[in-house]
Amino acid sequence: MMTASATRRRRLLSHLSPRRWPVRSRIAGVSAALTFVILVAFALVVGRLVSDQLTGDFRDQVRVGADELATSVQIVPGVDGPQAELPESPSIVDLLRDSPVRVVSETGAVLDESLRAPDFGPPNPGEIVEVAGYEVASRALPTTTIGAPVPVYVQYGRSTEALDRTIGRLWLFLGGGVLGGTFLAAIAGFAVASRAMRPIASLTTTAREIATTRDPSKRIPKSESRDEVAELAQTLDNMLRELDTARSETEHMVQRQREFVADASHELRTPLTSILANLELLQESLAERDPDGEEVDIVDGALRSSRRMRLLVSDLLLLARADAGRVGVRRKCDLAEIAASAHEEVRPFALDHRLELDATGPVPIEGSPDELHRLVLNLLENAVRHTPPGTAVRAAVGREDGRAVLDVSDDGPGLPEGAGDQVFARFFRGNGPADVAGDAGTGLGLAIVKAVAQSHGGSVEAGRSPSGGARFTVSLPVAGNPAPRAAAQL
Repeated sequence: MMTASATRRRRLLSHLSPRRWPVRSRIAGVSAALTFVILVAFALVVGRLVSDQLTGDFRDQVRVGADELATSVQIVPGVDGPQAELPESPSIVDLLRDSPVRVVSETGAVLDESLRAPDFGPPNPGEIVEVAGYEVASRALPTTTIGAPVPVYVQYGRSTEALDRTIGRLWLFLGGGVLGGTFLAAIAGFAVASRAMRPIASLTTTAREIATTRDPSKRIPKSESRDEVAELAQTLDNMLRELDTARSETEHMVQRQREFVADASHELRTPLTSILANLELLQESLAERDPDGEEVDIVDGALRSSRRMRLLVSDLLLLARADAGRVGVRRKCDLAEIAASAHEEVRPFALDHRLELDATGPVPIEGSPDELHRLVLNLLENAVRHTPPGTAVRAAVGREDGRAVLDVSDDGPGLPEGAGDQVFARFFRGNGPADVAGDAGTGLGLAIVKAVAQSHGGSVEAGRSPSGGARFTVSLPVAGNPAPRAAAQL
């Protein structure tokens, strides 16, 4: 099982993965990496060649110095054996200034040496050896001593300290060049990538604006170049044009459908009114002739269905008008007075409920009194319909933060869990007493409430009352403080 620290480490590594970097950073990183590899390879080759050249030149100088000394040193007899004499010519003095010299026999006996000359060991003619930080060359002297030939060698050494410093500076310079070149390549790659990504950033900004405003009529900025980005911009612009055209056609079709539904609903009211009037007359006639006959029950059923149809058509007409953007006549009215009127209208049908109204003063608003009356009436009827007998239904009208507020709450079981905005959907039905009894209405009451509130520039919210029941809060602009009217989104 993976520990918490391992999980955090893995998550951190995933965030640091180059695949999560922005495109311009990846381009700059790839450019810097390629430049780094090329410069490292170049530095290794150049550094090795120059180092070998410097070392070769240095050893050539050591060989030349040893050859010159071998032809200049004199071997003379002495009391204790052969002695070496170093000449004092200017060239020899220059050689001996910073370079130690030793004259030794084949057995390693020292015949002569310069000051502070280290022990170079036995002579090794023909090769250059490194001893104690010196490059040492040994050369045999063409001389003999009295009585028998004795091989004598001159050992010439030069310190490698200056050579090592020069080679060190060379590698430091090459390393700095690699790092500097890599840094400049990263900056140049980022600059080039940023310039190349600028048109894409413009496309992203425009696309984000379109996504925020949902307005495909915006145009994609055209690129002055003729590359792949310009082709992409042109393709996206053509796509937006087609989407804008399709949206306009769809909106036009939907608008015609809404107007058709509104007109059809309006035209249905006249024949329904005529049918209701004829059924009522037929009901009265049958009641006088045969009050207990089967025809009376049939007419009563038809009359109830017709009344229900008239209510449904009325609701659909109101919603269709809201969808089509047809608003009723607006004038200044009092929301508290409208709420009181709706309260009195509901009271005869809610004798088994406790109706309460809190409207202490006038609340002037700009709107359609009939539509607002329907809004309040629907909220009160919804509370009465979906709560058990004996439940209190409270309505309050007032002002809050410069807006008119209507609050309708009850002590019933409350809204279904998770119902939230669903209660404002068309034909939504709950599980209250009226729903169980089969008298759930048309399912359009709260949808009408939302449509009316939005057409008046307001809003409605569903929640829970302090007692645990349902609560609906309608917020509307007060008169003199108009708000933009919004089309109902149901």
